[in-house]
Amino acid sequence: LNVHDLFSYVRFVTSYLKNHFKISTLSIQRKKMSTVDQRICGLFGIIGGLLLFAGDMLIYYLGDSTDLLLNMGNVSDQRILLSGLTALLAAWFYTLGLGQIHFAFSSSKKVLRRIVVLSFGAILVAYGVIHAGFMAIATSAQLAVNNDLDLAVTTALARQIDELLRLLIYPLFALCSVVFIIQVWKKKTHYPRWILFFFPLIPFGLKSFFEQILEGSIWTIVIGGYYNLMLVLFFTASTVALWNKKQTTNNLSA
Repeated sequence: LNVHDLFSYVRFVTSYLKNHFKISTLSIQRKKMSTVDQRICGLFGIIGGLLLFAGDMLIYYLGDSTDLLLNMGNVSDQRILLSGLTALLAAWFYTLGLGQIHFAFSSSKKVLRRIVVLSFGAILVAYGVIHAGFMAIATSAQLAVNNDLDLAVTTALARQIDELLRLLIYPLFALCSVVFIIQVWKKKTHYPRWILFFFPLIPFGLKSFFEQILEGSIWTIVIGGYYNLMLVLFFTASTVALWNKKQTTNNLSA
């Protein structure tokens, strides 16, 4: 085997692998998500919401008390630990649920589908990150209660970090909402128009209304877990709306 033959063999292998992976990539890009797959993704999204809602209740719920900050200071260490654990688990399930939104927008233009999927995905990941950050507020509140410190002052820095993280999400939420609503209203997706009633923007706007009319333990359950209940509602409605839908191929490489 001389050098010329060796180089010829290397070129042959390189050419084969290049063509093979090119064909494989195109096959993956054009592969449609099955109806069953998108249903499972929707169920994953629902599970993510329920997990993080449970995480909210672990640090917030304490009978009829509606002082969420004080409640966090009075719950046990075990409840805070378990609540922190739900942050990562829920983020994983939420991210898997994103597949259903990609499915719903498979008939939209590629650039618009990317905007919705990436912005929605960033928001879903932020849910887990922000909830994990809340453990700093909970432990600070617990420290204040146990040592008879000023609750607001002790938790101030942790709450400022939480507010800063939320500020990063609002522009993405606005962008996602605009594109989502316009595309659904123009019937450019697999979603029916009625899904807009369950899109998080409307429940988000109604939060202050529920804060005014609810009381006691119901207030804590609904308001304490409100943002995750919004996503449970959305993914449930999304799964129902898309239950029998089949994907439309339209630049599915993105």
